[in-house]
Amino acid sequence: MRLPGRRPDVPDGGATVATATRSGSARSTNMARNESIAALLFITPWIIGFLVFTLGPALASVYFSLTNYNVLEPAQWTGFDNYVEILTQDDLFRKSLINTAYYTVIYVPLHIISALAVAMLLNTKVRGVPFWRTFFYLPSVTPVVAMAILWRFILNPQGGILNQGLRSLGLPAPGWTTDPNWMMPALGIMVTWGGAGNAMIIYLAGLKNIPIELYESADIDGAGWWSRTFHITLPMLSPVLFFTTVVGIVAALQTFAQSRVLFDEEGGNANAALLYLMYLFNTAFSYFRMGYASALAWILFVVIIAFTVFQFWLSKRWVYYEGESK
Repeated sequence: MRLPGRRPDVPDGGATVATATRSGSARSTNMARNESIAALLFITPWIIGFLVFTLGPALASVYFSLTNYNVLEPAQWTGFDNYVEILTQDDLFRKSLINTAYYTVIYVPLHIISALAVAMLLNTKVRGVPFWRTFFYLPSVTPVVAMAILWRFILNPQGGILNQGLRSLGLPAPGWTTDPNWMMPALGIMVTWGGAGNAMIIYLAGLKNIPIELYESADIDGAGWWSRTFHITLPMLSPVLFFTTVVGIVAALQTFAQSRVLFDEEGGNANAALLYLMYLFNTAFSYFRMGYASALAWILFVVIIAFTVFQFWLSKRWVYYEGESK
């Protein structure tokens, strides 16, 4: 039966819309499938590299940490003997851990304070700001080995530039690279000089994002520089401070090349500069105790994770995010 007023050769409108919808849906599905395949092809090299060079060695190190393995002979399963020896019998483990903690306590505050001070100085209206930014950032791009060799000359107890300057002022000249009491401060000064530039750039960007209206209101209320710093600058900069603190502690716990190049002996005089990663390296590649070194590496991993989790928990008490309700 044909409906009145309708030509028999004209298709039904609802059927046409349904057909077009199905066709569009099919094209969208094909397009999404092609995009997924293309994305998978592009990411495949990274996945292969991650599995071969990161996840694979990490899982292998878990196994080797439970064995007695010296590279030259097949690994012998020993269970948790390596961990028990490290935690109960290894004096160098405790020494390196204490040295690394001491170095971290020195380096991280110095790193943050110096970088923040320079960033706040460069955030003011001073002449030649681009030059000074470049000047303070240049040490960050200096190769680590070159920087350590340079500081060996500067900190030389006999003819070093620093000690010559101290003697000319009538001040005592410490044995920066020979006296166990001064090795860690020397290392902290050197690494702070070389690494403060990166943090300075981050702090400078954070300072630029602080609304100028807050400082204008503080000026109207008669707030001084210290008041503006502690009630506006530092709270508004707290997310950036939190980030640099986390990164700084992780970097400090993994310091290696600077100490190894700066001091002639491995770990310095009386192992006063024996850092954890240096001890791990010596255990693996000097004594070929790869299983023992793997256990040391996983203990360091647990320490870093614990510190990071603690810092994230503690950040809820002092880090302020704009727009967040307390």
